[in-house]
Amino acid sequence: MALSGVRVLELAGLAPAPFCGMILADFGAQVVRVDRVKSGPQMDSMARGKRSLALNLKSPEGAQVLKKLCVHSDVLIEPFRQGVMEKLGLGPERLLQENPRLIYARLTGFGQSGKYAQEAGHDINYLALSGLLSNLGRKNENPYAPLNLLADFAGGGLICALGIAMALFERTKSKKGQVIDASMVEGAAYVGSFLWKAQAIGLWNRPRGENLLDSGAPFYDTYKTSDGKFMAVGALEPKFYQALLKGLDLDSTKLPDQLSFSDWPSLKSIFTDTFSKKTQAEWCKIFDGTDSCVSPVLSLEEVSLHPHNKERRSFIRDHEEKVSPRPAPLLSRTPATPCLRRDPLVGEHTHEILKETGFTPEEIAKLQSAGIIECNKAKANL
Repeated sequence: MALSGVRVLELAGLAPAPFCGMILADFGAQVVRVDRVKSGPQMDSMARGKRSLALNLKSPEGAQVLKKLCVHSDVLIEPFRQGVMEKLGLGPERLLQENPRLIYARLTGFGQSGKYAQEAGHDINYLALSGLLSNLGRKNENPYAPLNLLADFAGGGLICALGIAMALFERTKSKKGQVIDASMVEGAAYVGSFLWKAQAIGLWNRPRGENLLDSGAPFYDTYKTSDGKFMAVGALEPKFYQALLKGLDLDSTKLPDQLSFSDWPSLKSIFTDTFSKKTQAEWCKIFDGTDSCVSPVLSLEEVSLHPHNKERRSFIRDHEEKVSPRPAPLLSRTPATPCLRRDPLVGEHTHEILKETGFTPEEIAKLQSAGIIECNKAKANL
């Protein structure tokens, strides 16, 4: 795979860092998740392809173990607030001194500097500060966050993984590592660059919920069908719009102009009424293959069964037959081959990872008896 041979340490966290680590693991990196000892049930649902080492970083001995692990690693993913790693003696200056090739990825909400650097926050807070949240929502409604996808995963985990890939590429020339300051506020804003750029050409200069792509336009929205399901409409261009009207059996000469903003509410009412008269399956039969930009809104349970997704094998099943998306993008020569085995138990691989790093059996036993590490080898056979 593309990242085969890349060794990654991922300090356990929630959402963004695990997603970043899973991306790297899916494409071949050897990812070790560094869990806390006595951490209880693991909440990481994106541990595919990773191994787990349980380590008490708050102890000097635990910090020394991580330092040694970093000497033998290419990437460290660190999800803590600014200053936490420095207090543990594990800041980038210290670790890069011992391993100048290390790529030290710091993934946080607000970044490593600034007024909010040490404040708590979640996806919705990062979106608020990025400027994106003010644009999300329908007309006359409060702004709303679309799950936690934009900041945690797109602006956070995905952008951080991109930064790591770029740093790995640059290292092939300089032979040096570097520090990545991945702020979810800035990452989300960067993902939303189109909003800033589109204002200049008139695509995003009206109030929230009144623009072309934010549910303002009747030809770019979702509509409920007679069986309680939905169809998604994205008929922006005139030729696609005409195909939409043909499928809906509406006469364009009796309707207002497509881009007459003042008539959008009445046109939306017509579309709403028309879509409500047939089932989702009936509309699919009408619109499939018509270049009308009309698609069924599929549930998580339905997506893997859709003919297009089945043909492309866009979704995979793990050892328990649970469905998840196949890693993207699809590389022609070195495609991702995700691990389909169960996720690791906390501390399941502690012993073997430390042994690989050069620790002797006596040193490992001493660390375990002192509570510095946790070895759950017995659980590995469950």
